[in-house]
This record gives sequence, structure tokens and C-alpha cells, in this order.
Amino acid sequence: MVCCDDISTCSSAGPGAPNSPRWRRALWIALIVNASCFVAEIVAGLAAGSAALQADALDFFGDAANYAISLSVAGMALAWRARAAAMKGCTLIIFALWVVSNTAWQALHGTLPQAEVMGVVGFTALIANGGVALMLYRYRGGDANMRSVWICSRNDAIGNLAVLFAAMGVFGTSTGWPDVIVAAIMGCLGLWGGLQIVTQARAELRLSDAAALGIAAE
Repeated sequence: MVCCDDISTCSSAGPGAPNSPRWRRALWIALIVNASCFVAEIVAGLAAGSAALQADALDFFGDAANYAISLSVAGMALAWRARAAAMKGCTLIIFALWVVSNTAWQALHGTLPQAEVMGVVGFTALIANGGVALMLYRYRGGDANMRSVWICSRNDAIGNLAVLFAAMGVFGTSTGWPDVIVAAIMGCLGLWGGLQIVTQARAELRLSDAAALGIAAE
């Protein structure tokens, strides 16, 4: 599922080397895999008429944005990290609203997605996420940043399983309701995650401004 916290702002709470070349390389691989799966799933979701695939693409988008921000602003000041997170959160909210509205449209019009395409794409995404999760498994006990990335990858695999269940439901019932239900849940989770990111970013910006005022006062 979409991560609700900005991983670039997590504090170091355990062993590990957050800036090691091996860790950054793993993060780059995770970013590339998630960005590629986002493009593939959004195209396949539109072609197959599957709201669940489009919602799962939202999940990939959110995690790719998390990884990109973690890589690009890890060494910057809190204010810059918060601004980047706020931008990411707003983008995620916009995309989530689109997924939810598209899901509602499909529910009203009784669209029947292509279960076969859903199954193939969902299974492929599960394999990709499984590989990333295995790669990041060694970092599950590291600091908060590392652990959150591992949790993101693990939750992505769970989301892919949900898409597979939706595909089986569509195939078994010959209706689009399993697809709509899964998509609605995932879209709402994406919206909730985006709102949490923006809320946290605004709090961090206020904290940064207060610290700046304190320094200026001295």
C-alpha cells in the first residue's frame, strides 16, 4: 500500500548505513521497478478497463515518489524535505481522486474489465515486487528510513495479491464488482496516505520556520 510517512524525514533508529552505496543502489533499483510498473499498470488498466489495476498503479506511483524523494533530498535541510514531501502528497491526492472518480464511473456504467489482462499484469507486478522485497529484506532491521522502504515493498506485494483476487472475482462472477471494490479500497488508501503526507509536511514546515525564527532572535 502507499506509505503514509515521508521516508526521507524518518529518524535513524537502528543499525545500518543509510547513505552506503549498496543501500542507495538498492533504492535506485526499487525506484526504477516501481516507476516502470506504474507506467505498465496504468496503460494496462486503461486498456483492460480495470479500476483495480489503475489503483495499484497509484500504489506504485506513491512508492516511486517516496524512493525518489529519499534519494534526492536526504541530505538537505528539513524545510526542503518538507516542501518536496508536500508536493508529492498533493500529487498523490490528485491521482487518488482520479482513481476514486474513475472507479465510481465504472461502477455506475457496469463496466466489465478483462480478467485475463488483470491476472497477467497483476502476477507480473507481484513477481517484480517480490524481487524488490527480497532485495530489501536485509534492511528490514535498519533505521526507520530503511525499514519503511522494506514495509512499502512488502505492502506492494499484498496490493498485487488483491488485484489477483479481483481478477479471479471478475472471472468467476462475470461482473465488475470485485474490481470496483478492490479499486475503491486502494484509491481511498492512496487518498488517506496523501493527506497524511501533506499534514506531516506542513507540521515540519512550521517546525522549520519556528527554528529559523529562534535562530534569528538570538
